[in-house]
Amino acid sequence: MIRKVCAAILFSAALGNLATAQVQSDSTTDLETVSINLEQAVEYAMANNRTLKSNDIDLEMKARAAKYSWNVFLPSVSVSGTMSRSTEYSPSSAAMSGGLKTDFADEEEHWAAVGTVSASLNLSLAYIWQIRAKKAEYENGKISWEQSQKDTILNIKKLFYGLLLQQENLKIQKATLENARQRMVQAQTSYKAGAIPELSLLQTQVNYQNTKPDVESAEQSLIQSLDTFAFLLGMPVGTRIKLEGTIEPKYIDTDVATLIDNYGENDLDIRALKGQVDVLKMNLSALDIATWTPALSLNYGWQPAYIGSDGAFHFYKGIGNDDEWYDSGSLSLTLAWNVTNMLPWSSNRQQAKDLKANIAKLELTMETLRENQKVEVRKAVDTLNQAKAQIDAMGRNVTLAQRAYDATYRSYRNGMTELLDLRDAEESLNKAKLGLLNQKYSYISALMDLENTLNTPLAE
Repeated sequence: MIRKVCAAILFSAALGNLATAQVQSDSTTDLETVSINLEQAVEYAMANNRTLKSNDIDLEMKARAAKYSWNVFLPSVSVSGTMSRSTEYSPSSAAMSGGLKTDFADEEEHWAAVGTVSASLNLSLAYIWQIRAKKAEYENGKISWEQSQKDTILNIKKLFYGLLLQQENLKIQKATLENARQRMVQAQTSYKAGAIPELSLLQTQVNYQNTKPDVESAEQSLIQSLDTFAFLLGMPVGTRIKLEGTIEPKYIDTDVATLIDNYGENDLDIRALKGQVDVLKMNLSALDIATWTPALSLNYGWQPAYIGSDGAFHFYKGIGNDDEWYDSGSLSLTLAWNVTNMLPWSSNRQQAKDLKANIAKLELTMETLRENQKVEVRKAVDTLNQAKAQIDAMGRNVTLAQRAYDATYRSYRNGMTELLDLRDAEESLNKAKLGLLNQKYSYISALMDLENTLNTPLAE
């Protein structure tokens, strides 16, 4: 049971982190052993977990997009310069010159220079809603970032307690192995003294040898689990971890209705959906405003042109003469209104209908989340109550099992009880201890799930 619990926890947490994680070192040399408690494990993961670092980058991108969302009001400015060569003399140019000139006098007169500086600015009321949507996307991104943080912390805490459970199981197995060894040594002494037959000695030896592989396997499994835990924390490969802590839950009084009424809206999933709905509504408003209101376009262009001079002046000699330049630029103000976008069957209106449909879908999803939240809270509260009752009962059971084992052991040493009876009493004691630890772990795990669902530290 212990191995299944820990294996399931490790597997689920590893899936979420291994997708983006990369091993930073190829060294297989073990590093020094690091002692770490629950708080230190969480702090280290928050600072070094690779998935969280990736989420930090995503949030930074959304923050930058929100911060500079006003840049839609920046004008588009461009500067260009052109030199062109005319192949033949234009007849219109000849007409303008009174027919006196019919061709270019030399190569330099083929050339003309044109410079352009243009600026355009498009203004629409829809931009205001687009800016608000960008800022809402950033706020929603912070919720997603917080959810990722809390999910990682939850996984780390469950892993930590799961490893403590695995560690306590190993301690019990080692204690059982040591008891088997002591019984074997005692049997060897008794056999040499002629107090017991050889069969009794062989039974203790077989029992001891059969217990050793289980303990070695459990020890190796714990080492591998700790290596995986170190990797998920972001520690260098090969770091040995020593866990510091105990499986002792903090008990709370719970009531389903009170919890949902007081903390139901704290759920990050519900808050994230609310944020998505807000963003879609802002995008819909921007689309509607762009459809039903005109857009203003401002354009200004300065275009100085030089085409050379007539007579004795050559192309390069007239560049500094103001009379040889003219400005063909312009200033325009345009008020545009796209009538097609107002038609019910236009792509613009169809896009608006799609946005409304997606808003309706998200609102249905939110209702489903709220109902599912009630189920999860009720399930967690039932688990807490059941685990608390089991902890009380198993605490008494451990006391009784310990007394039974002690009495059986004294009877065995006095030669009044068989080895099989002692092993049964020991097995019952171990089951009682592991059962108590399992229920404590179940209580801690259910409480963490409840706190994560309600996004509230109930244990505090």
